[in-house]
Amino acid sequence: MRSKIKLILLLLILLSLWALNKEYDFSTKKLQRVYQCWSLKNQPKLQLSDWFHPITYVNLSTTTWSAPIVWHNTYNESVLENYYAEHKITVGLTVFAVGRYIDFYLTEFLYSADKFFMVGQRVIIYVMLDNFSKMPLIQLGRFRTYKVFEIKRERRWQDISMMRMKIISEHIVDHIQYEVDFLFCMDVDQFFKNKYGLETLGESVAQLHTYWYQTNPDKLPYERNQLSEAYISMGEGDFYYHAAVFGGTTIQVLDIVRECAKGIMKDKKNSIEAVWHDESHLNKYFFLHKPTKLLSPEYCWDSHHKDSNIKIINLTWNFKNYNLTRELS
Repeated sequence: MRSKIKLILLLLILLSLWALNKEYDFSTKKLQRVYQCWSLKNQPKLQLSDWFHPITYVNLSTTTWSAPIVWHNTYNESVLENYYAEHKITVGLTVFAVGRYIDFYLTEFLYSADKFFMVGQRVIIYVMLDNFSKMPLIQLGRFRTYKVFEIKRERRWQDISMMRMKIISEHIVDHIQYEVDFLFCMDVDQFFKNKYGLETLGESVAQLHTYWYQTNPDKLPYERNQLSEAYISMGEGDFYYHAAVFGGTTIQVLDIVRECAKGIMKDKKNSIEAVWHDESHLNKYFFLHKPTKLLSPEYCWDSHHKDSNIKIINLTWNFKNYNLTRELS
């Protein structure tokens, strides 16, 4: 009897030590990640003048608050590559694919991201989908991986669009903030055509919309309902930003998605739905908190739209068959 008790006690001690060791491993990884973030933050900063050279491009090379607007030939790629060769980073990319969006778009998005997104850098792609069985089996290149997460199926595509802000915030808090230094959030119905590189990294990054980047603020499709949290009054506003692409440091993206989710949920309680859903709330956020970097429409372009200012297309809209893709059943 005593020998059995001793054996049980010994097993309990071993289990406790194993659990402590696992917890130590997790804590150590977390501490290492925190140190890397602190180290990156406290290293000498790359000055804007080191890599960015504004040129006269449709009168849009810098904003009134001195944020760079990145176009083709406005940046020195070698300076950026040399800097980040010494300051190692990992870049994250979230993408949502639900219903028929998985069948129509996900494979091409992932293959093109592997080929063109942050070439030479460590990349983690976070794939959010509502059907694990439809996840394409794709072998990514060196230093690149993906993580797949199942999300709840919503009744309407509008709800999926809006709830992604809340879902992204939960994943950043739970694990993403410990895994990557910068994070981009993108729609799945588009694909990369050319290098989408280090020039796009920034504290908070906003994407100028293909159709509205040269439009007077009074004519932009902001939310004009004064009861909505996304409301921007006539006479106010800077640019119209496309929600298909936004990003920044993980902490900054967390602030973006949290504030947008908060506004969406407040509207929902008051039975209000902003005119362009999460995009309206994103525009309100960037109106109140100016982005530190803007990407020209070259970084998210509708190839069917002709514009002599567009010299190269880095990311392009895919064919949008809304009649099929937005039927979730």
